[in-house]
Amino acid sequence: MRILLLGLAAIVSASSAGEPARLWYAAPAAKWVEALPVGNGRLGAMVFGGVTNEHLQFNEDSLWYGDEVVMGSYQPFGDLFVECAGGAATNYRRELDLGTAVHTVAFESGGAKHRREIFSSFPDQVLVMRWTADRPGAVTGTVRVTDAHKAAVSAADKRIAVDGSLTNGLAYAARIAVLAEGGRATARDGAVAVEGAESVTILLAAGTSFHGKDPRAGTESQIDAAAKKPFAALREAHVADHRALFDRVRLELGGPRSAGGAGAYATERVPPGPRPTDERLDAVKAGGADPALDALLFQYGRYLMIASSRPGDLPANLQGIWNAEMKPAWYSGYTTDINIEMNYWLAETANLPECTEPLFTWIRRLRDLRVRESPEPIRARRGWMIYSTNNPRGGYSTWRVHLPGSAWLVQHLWEHYAFGGDREFLRDRAYPMLKELVEMWEDRLVEGPGGTLITPDGWSPENGPGGKEGDRTPLPGVSYDQQIVWDLFSNFIDASEALGVDAEYRAKVAAMRARLLGPKIGTWGQLQEWMEDVDNPKSRHRHISHLFAVHPGRQISPLTAPDLAKAVAVSLDARGDQSTGWSTAWKICCRARLHDGDRAHSLVQQLFRSCILPNLFDSHPPFQIDGNFGAPAGMAEMLLQSHMRVASGEWRVPQGEGAGSPAGTRHLTPDTFLLHLLPALPAAWPEGSVTGLRARGGFEVDLAWKGGGLTTATIRSALGGPLAVRLGARTAAFETKPGETVVLDSTLSRRP
Repeated sequence: MRILLLGLAAIVSASSAGEPARLWYAAPAAKWVEALPVGNGRLGAMVFGGVTNEHLQFNEDSLWYGDEVVMGSYQPFGDLFVECAGGAATNYRRELDLGTAVHTVAFESGGAKHRREIFSSFPDQVLVMRWTADRPGAVTGTVRVTDAHKAAVSAADKRIAVDGSLTNGLAYAARIAVLAEGGRATARDGAVAVEGAESVTILLAAGTSFHGKDPRAGTESQIDAAAKKPFAALREAHVADHRALFDRVRLELGGPRSAGGAGAYATERVPPGPRPTDERLDAVKAGGADPALDALLFQYGRYLMIASSRPGDLPANLQGIWNAEMKPAWYSGYTTDINIEMNYWLAETANLPECTEPLFTWIRRLRDLRVRESPEPIRARRGWMIYSTNNPRGGYSTWRVHLPGSAWLVQHLWEHYAFGGDREFLRDRAYPMLKELVEMWEDRLVEGPGGTLITPDGWSPENGPGGKEGDRTPLPGVSYDQQIVWDLFSNFIDASEALGVDAEYRAKVAAMRARLLGPKIGTWGQLQEWMEDVDNPKSRHRHISHLFAVHPGRQISPLTAPDLAKAVAVSLDARGDQSTGWSTAWKICCRARLHDGDRAHSLVQQLFRSCILPNLFDSHPPFQIDGNFGAPAGMAEMLLQSHMRVASGEWRVPQGEGAGSPAGTRHLTPDTFLLHLLPALPAAWPEGSVTGLRARGGFEVDLAWKGGGLTTATIRSALGGPLAVRLGARTAAFETKPGETVVLDSTLSRRP
């Protein structure tokens, strides 16, 4: 698949104020939510950083119970331990460098300085640990592995083997190689002992038969290939691969400040670097402000996306790829009434379009299965329907039929085209699914009040009228359903126009869209969740499903529907800011779309205070990764939005098309995306910069601001064509050529 906009971003990587994007701690992890994650898309580990007993709890993304019918659950794979002699440690530090995706543990013990580097390599498909010491012969310990499902573990010739299978017939295997330099390595009792070495490199490969291949042969091949390479070559390939993605975006927001804004955490002025991440988090939980920590959370979301969703793998599940529970909450599955979609809100705008490929592959697999065979509750004459919670093979939990869930999923395919402009992708992969789902809803819609079209049997996840939790009563004209169908029809219309196909059917769909029952304002000023005005103003339900139209949809905006946007704010106020992690993240996105930057930022602070764990994982509770992706998506929306189209009419062209040209006007067609710069910049970020954000229409944007106002905007056009820009109440338009860069000042005038 052709990916546009690659290589356009500046190669930079800091998270804020010149500080490396790094989590670090002054003590080993005592529990799982203190350990730090590494991953290569499918093979992940939580690193505890112990001194005398290093612990890596590892996962492989396809180790699942269940099949095409039974839901099952995501499973932990096992644990790698490195047990070594030693006593108390001094000068201890463990850190995760987001820019290199390398976890490092360093300490002094027994008269030697020890260092371990750990990463999960996408190029070599192995987990790598390198342990060195500055005193000869100081690297002594035992490497052992335990399997979470009690499979036999054997060791021979400096290698450890794990072979097993789950009750659903899924075979799995792991291979570990222990490569000592100096000293000796000896296999015994299912482990490998290292004595008197200068250093040791440990390689771990793990796989399953999910993709129809023998995992034993696959893991042995991966270990053999990696073992032939020096550690430096493995590390270099890993870092280069990671940086090619991570370095596309840089965000600088300044250092920590007290609540009063005068100093650092209290009265002293301390830069963010010297303080461990957990101390910085505690300071924010206590009411302090740390814009650099905001930026770190943003980059952490990008890091986790790279680490849990790479081409050829499965999409990030409810926990990404990191799970230690035999019965994880909600199966650690793919829940389609918000969670799996939220996982990928960040990918396009934060310049990680390749990371969406696993999602698209899974959607296609799910679609093919549902079209081929479906139980009666989700059987459709045209198109396809799904249950709310699904596994990698298409198996499902029968808790709730999610009628518009398939339409929400395919929104991501449209967005991929909207950002990157890949017509082949639109024609071959996105458009066919958009069209068949439009046909499904054409079949399902019925006439409602006043000749409107309504969905006959809707649901508002996971709520009911009056705030009844999990109410399954089907109701007509539910706002959530209506808004998703409007979004589906709009995406189909745009896709049909872009491809120049199905003009007659496009006109029919446009006529149906015009008849859809639209968002309504209730008696207490709220955006109604139901066709009838029965919303409970005291409901604090975590789901805000009836606000789909403002985010991730595009039906409601302060620019085009100010009264409805005000009603959205009333609904958000009524639900309150205190909620689960993912719900807080969704509210950040909605407040940003309402151009309320201060309220959006207060929700970022609320997330830190109530929902962020010591290792910066998001908590529902328990840990769910969707908030780690959703909150950064909202932060990106605070800085740049491009979901709205321009209104037709005359647009100002400041300083014409080039230096010295007279100002003028241009008529833009309504299909032009509007790039809205700093639409929700909060007072808490008075100055800063961001580079490499992507906008719909094939643009990449760098922004710098000071004193709460834009200083410069650099916009790179991959596709060429019209560029429409908004800043505050000011608008401007330009014509661009493919590969051209447009630099604007604070008045949206083009710089020479």
